[in-house]
Amino acid sequence: MKYNFWLTKSPSQLQDASEKTELRKTLRAIDLAALGIGSVVGTGIFVATGQGAHLAGPGVLLSFIIAAITSGFCALTYSELACMFPVAGSTYSYAYVAFGELIAWIIGWDLMLEYMVSASAVASGWSSTFVGLLETAGIKLPKALVTAPLAGGIIDLPAILIVLAITWILYLGIRESSTTNNIIVVIKIAVILLFVFLGFSKVDLANFRPFAPFGWKGIMSGAAIIFFAYIGFDAVSTAAEETRNPKRDVPLGLMLCLAVVILLYVSVAFVLTGMVPFKEIDLENALPAALARYGIRWGGALVATGAIVGMISTLIITIYGQVRIFMVMARDGLLPASFSRIHPAHKTPHICTWITGIVTAFIAGVLPLSMIIDLVNIGTLFAFIIVSLGVIILRKTRPDLERRFRVPGVPFTPLITIAFCFYLIASLHLTTWLRFAGWITAGLFIYFFYGLRHSQLQREYQMNLSHSKK
Repeated sequence: MKYNFWLTKSPSQLQDASEKTELRKTLRAIDLAALGIGSVVGTGIFVATGQGAHLAGPGVLLSFIIAAITSGFCALTYSELACMFPVAGSTYSYAYVAFGELIAWIIGWDLMLEYMVSASAVASGWSSTFVGLLETAGIKLPKALVTAPLAGGIIDLPAILIVLAITWILYLGIRESSTTNNIIVVIKIAVILLFVFLGFSKVDLANFRPFAPFGWKGIMSGAAIIFFAYIGFDAVSTAAEETRNPKRDVPLGLMLCLAVVILLYVSVAFVLTGMVPFKEIDLENALPAALARYGIRWGGALVATGAIVGMISTLIITIYGQVRIFMVMARDGLLPASFSRIHPAHKTPHICTWITGIVTAFIAGVLPLSMIIDLVNIGTLFAFIIVSLGVIILRKTRPDLERRFRVPGVPFTPLITIAFCFYLIASLHLTTWLRFAGWITAGLFIYFFYGLRHSQLQREYQMNLSHSKK
């Protein structure tokens, strides 16, 4: 049997899938912005800030700005493609049109790494903050039950339980999930502003000297880790199929999301590194520990509580994004068809929701946070590179398509995005590259032995070939 790995979908095929969807179209621009903020502002700001400061010193401020610039460019490219193709599936769907099925599969498989592992990282960070808050209240849980095996424990039970609870919320429906997220986002922003307000008067400019103790290399290493803190805004594009007016609401939601996030992150990084010498920042509980250092224990407890609540919204959106990508890949035949089944009452892809939740819970329960963050970053940066290339290619191959939003300065803006992403990837450890290569290899194996043979597009191709021979 003859196969064609480079078959591409037409924009009309994507549009048909969007129009035939059984998913409810209830989201607005403000909901999408809240989805993005809920996804982005989580473990990154509460945990990764401290880890980045250990690598870059006070220069972590520049690390945040570099990561923000990269994310801003990426958001521009996502906006153009999301307006052209308002469907679930994000980068996977775009790659199917621009590059063909094989690259689309690789990106879809890569997005599984990004979303599931990202959700696991958030759950792990949530567990650390939750355990720290309990300890301040005099409750000490057994280390074996709150620590991953590779970090010296048996299992991270709180991380597993929170993932399963979020999976249940997503099983019930996107409207319910979105409302829950919007409430949590308000709480999360209030808590971050409280930290900035309480900590600003404690900033000691002496803590900013030397500003870059590890030089430019340290700042870039910090940016590669800090980039984890910006991951999640692309989840906005995965919700395009459930948006009332995606061509207007998606780019507006993306820009609102990033504007709020950048302002919050730079403020927190300034206050944190000004309050505490970078070598003394608590890696697992950075913000509450910084306030506790100055005797503001009530503030630290309140921030920790807000972080615990806030990370829940990050989990909701991250797992949501993964479920939608699973659903679209199954709809295309590259994964089992059961993954795309919609629950008759809740109107959610219930089977792949539970599969995603269980796998995510397993990863969160057995892998340490540092290993998870590195894997998330390389997977996300790779996806952003593909999106940027997709904008350039589609401008050349399909100039006729309607573009309600156009990335300014093409091809230079996407090329700058690609350069930033490669620079950040180069700052990651070799072991992270090797793990990523192993993941992609496993994905190719699955594609050639299952996806290729069950692909809807390949079946149409075979039928056309047989008709042409007749």
